[in-house]
Amino acid sequence: MPTPADYLALARAERDSLVLRRLAKSPYPFVWQALATNPHTPPEALQELSTARDSVWNDNKLLHLLADHPHANAVVLRAVLEAVAAKLDEGERPYAAALALADRLELEADEVKKLGTLRGASARLRHLLNRRLSARI
Repeated sequence: MPTPADYLALARAERDSLVLRRLAKSPYPFVWQALATNPHTPPEALQELSTARDSVWNDNKLLHLLADHPHANAVVLRAVLEAVAAKLDEGERPYAAALALADRLELEADEVKKLGTLRGASARLRHLLNRRLSARI
């Protein structure tokens, strides 16, 4: 029977998209984060991970990793954007993910700028979002 360490090792090193998609259903947040850093994780698995929830810290780290993933397409990034918006609206602070989204050209600047209007957004986040979005032009 595989151990959590076995799942982590697979998530870090696996290249087979079918195996990686199955691992996205794992109950372990450290496996989700490993998948979000594996460059071979397919967009379908990344999108599924955008809805994974564990704790504030783990969720925010996962969203940041997903926003930075090199193969996160527009569909994945919009799912991450929605998750970040929901967390900000709840008063949480997924600021690293929000700023990473601002750097992604697959998203429209206006889509990302709206994050600064939500309840959990600080003045500093709004300032940094505006800076990053204006640097995209």
